[in-house]
Amino acid sequence: MAAVLKKYEDEFGITITFSVEEEPLGTAGPLALARSVLGKDDSPFFVLNADVTCEYPFENMRDFHLAHGGEGTILATKVEEPSKYGVIVMRQGTTQIDRFVEKPVEFVGNRINAGIYMFNPSILDRIELRPTSIEKEIFPQMASDSQLHTFDLEGFWMDIGQPKDFLTGTCLYLSSLAKRSPELLAPATEAYVCGGNVLVHPTAKIGEGCKIGPNVTIGPNVVIGNGVCLQRCVLMEDTTIRDYAWVKNSIVGWHSSVGRWSRLDGVTVLGDDVHVLDEVYVNGASVLPHKSISANVCEPGIVM
Repeated sequence: MAAVLKKYEDEFGITITFSVEEEPLGTAGPLALARSVLGKDDSPFFVLNADVTCEYPFENMRDFHLAHGGEGTILATKVEEPSKYGVIVMRQGTTQIDRFVEKPVEFVGNRINAGIYMFNPSILDRIELRPTSIEKEIFPQMASDSQLHTFDLEGFWMDIGQPKDFLTGTCLYLSSLAKRSPELLAPATEAYVCGGNVLVHPTAKIGEGCKIGPNVTIGPNVVIGNGVCLQRCVLMEDTTIRDYAWVKNSIVGWHSSVGRWSRLDGVTVLGDDVHVLDEVYVNGASVLPHKSISANVCEPGIVM
């Protein structure tokens, strides 16, 4: 992980500090473990769950947090079916959080925790170095002390912890990009673009006669052969899609390849260094790293 992130230190001129759990500490315990970093001064800090995607309103959220003067801010998103989630109940006419209701039977609100927070270092005084849930143990304390506020997220939000949700989240991101920064997407005038929302890294190579889109992400150093069809998929760095292959509703992992006339569909996920040979059909498989697939996989499942 450190080696992978080193390039981002160089690219952005920042220092990345790692705090490593020797045992699982829940969603709050890791903050106590990193106390020497997070509590070194009075500056507030962000905490993010890694399995969500949105438009990340960091600056607006920071300004809101500093203005209300409380100890914490939770980014909240509104949902159509709050009964599926833990709902944030606010004090009337304020942004202060009163309490949390898990999967309410009756309507109490439609705001849910979006998994992005901003805290003052004083929160560390509430957290012991042990497995601790920030949602169930720390947030109720803060709400009871009138120290926790909510900031509404505008735009899309998605929990991307599962492959099918990762693909949906990618589609939402690409749609957002088309509105905010369309110049980052492949122009519709490109012969291979079919349906729009296609994000292509400058180092990728695309063959002749391809049909790509809608909702396709192509990473660095990807090589795409002739006559390839790509729809609603993500191709990670250093992948190869050979001539006339079809990849749809799938994620192709780093350093993997898909053979000529092969087809991936049904939320197939290829791990690192997986190679699908020529004329093979893979439907809904999750393939662990360093495997070679030489026969059809027609039923969803894990290939070990």
